[in-house]
Amino acid sequence: MLHFAVAGCPHSTPAPGGTVAGIKRAHALGIHAMEIEWVQNVPGDPERMVEIRKTAEEHDTYLTVHAPYYVNLNSPEPAKLAASKGRVLKALAMGEIAGVRSVCVHAAFYLGLEPAKAYDNIKRAITDILKKKDVLFPHVNLALETMGKPSQFGTMEEVLKISKEFGIYPCIDPAHLHARSNGAVNTKKEWEEMFDLYAKILGKKSLKTMHMHFSGIAYGPKGEKHHLPLEESDARWKDFLKVMKDYDIGGTLVSESPLLEEDTLRMQRAYAKL
Repeated sequence: MLHFAVAGCPHSTPAPGGTVAGIKRAHALGIHAMEIEWVQNVPGDPERMVEIRKTAEEHDTYLTVHAPYYVNLNSPEPAKLAASKGRVLKALAMGEIAGVRSVCVHAAFYLGLEPAKAYDNIKRAITDILKKKDVLFPHVNLALETMGKPSQFGTMEEVLKISKEFGIYPCIDPAHLHARSNGAVNTKKEWEEMFDLYAKILGKKSLKTMHMHFSGIAYGPKGEKHHLPLEESDARWKDFLKVMKDYDIGGTLVSESPLLEEDTLRMQRAYAKL
């Protein structure tokens, strides 16, 4: 089954807001999935996480998390590397208590290194993080995201290869791939090739439990600039939904449009008509 998720609390969530209220508001709108945005910091109150889990279960809501932006698993500075691993680990551990399925992570910048060397550094960092999986986050997936700038670790091939090595699955963002390539990855054929590659490396069954993002996006020669509403972008989003339907993709598709619930519902309704 494919769940259409809103990225954070809907704009129309009543004050004072918060994840619990956001889940309830999304449910009232007919949205049954949410990506919790811990992009600045990860909360540390387990009781609050239990409340989130109970609310999601009561409202049949599928949860994912976006980990903090301040992560670089390729940092040459020991303190920054340790802090990055700590932020990812905390997001995974709190996500476990909250009943989250998958945690999206912006893994790293290349920092002038050859991609292969950066890959090795990131692999070592992930090895350290996953040592705690059985104890702290046995049911949560670590999803390294495809990224929108050529300066960032996160090509389709990189995230699939490293995910295969660890038995995890990535977060695929076609908008980022579109921006990273300065305008490619925006046709049915390219999306079919994307899903074919995913299935080839992680297995056909993996298409049933994907973690994906989608939105319009502004970009240039250096890649991603910022996200855009679907209708204000060049994204052929209806074609993308058709490909997802043809491949019977399952899991969650998070709308990262600035319009939040409006574009989440736009895609959900369009998909339902296919």
